[in-house]
Amino acid sequence: MTDPLIGSLLLGWTTLLEYLSEHVVTCLVPAFFIAGAIAAFIRKDAILKYFSPETKKTTSYGIASVSGTVLAVCSCTILPMFAGILKKGSGLGPAITFLYAGPAINILAIVYTAKVLGFDLGIARAVAAVILSIVIGLIMMSLFPRQDEETKKTHAAARRAVMAQEETRPKWVVPAFFVFLVAILLVGTSALDVFYRLLIVYILSMAVAFLLIYFFTRDEVTEWGLEIWDLTKKIFPILIIGTFALGILAYFLPPETFKPFIGDNSLPATFLAAIIGAILYMPTLLEVPVIGTTLGYLSGSMAKGPALALLLTGPSISLPSLLVISRIIGAKKTLVYAGLVIVFSTMAGFIFGNIF
Repeated sequence: MTDPLIGSLLLGWTTLLEYLSEHVVTCLVPAFFIAGAIAAFIRKDAILKYFSPETKKTTSYGIASVSGTVLAVCSCTILPMFAGILKKGSGLGPAITFLYAGPAINILAIVYTAKVLGFDLGIARAVAAVILSIVIGLIMMSLFPRQDEETKKTHAAARRAVMAQEETRPKWVVPAFFVFLVAILLVGTSALDVFYRLLIVYILSMAVAFLLIYFFTRDEVTEWGLEIWDLTKKIFPILIIGTFALGILAYFLPPETFKPFIGDNSLPATFLAAIIGAILYMPTLLEVPVIGTTLGYLSGSMAKGPALALLLTGPSISLPSLLVISRIIGAKKTLVYAGLVIVFSTMAGFIFGNIF
């Protein structure tokens, strides 16, 4: 019989290796490059225009809530983007809306959920994620108004200066640059044959290099690299430690333990599912087989209310994610955010399970 300590450490190590092999090259590296580019190349007025505390709420929250539909990202890869837009002058509310909605409503996750778990659950996931992200963002903005006031003061002069500047390069260059970076992320996480994936990523990388050489200054490229490194050293170590710790936790408390408690649409069952989602680290798309097979949704062991609650918490928060978020916005705001996600996900699951 394997010693529990050794077994838990082995599972922690295995979990970490799977995380590194599945996410570092295809997800994290492109995400850090995109986040660094946001901080280095996006004009401040672009961020302040759509995500600033001064922007009309219907615009800022509307855009933030649906931005994740074009990104095949999970919580681990949305975090550097979240840090990037906050650093650039985003209001807390729109940034939180983007943080919550991004992993929950990416196209791959919604399509996969609808295909495997059912069309009704896929649609419910998309609609609930958009609505809840806006509600949670608005509440966070109301509870912590001081951060937005400080953001306005900090970025006021910079905004006036940038607004007065003339853009010297063609207007299509920066959008094209981000399109290529996002395309690399999408292709890298796709199910294409390895040969075609590498070929397309190589072509896209050459396109990025072309733009960097001919349309960006050396100082801008250097700034991009420094931004990438700054985000990486802040976020990556915590993700590694948190993922290893969750592997150890899973040895002593596997998800199957909760199966008898999530077989109906009661409030306790949906709340428990939301808590499970908040604790477990589930990379994007992995939550579908976990719910369908491990927790028994497809076999009738798990009700659809708890399933939706877990779908709304799992991709958006986890122990590693919360550790990183606390480094970005502080422990108090992080605890409030996690509480709001759990409460509203529970409510959404309970309503869905008992009405639809």
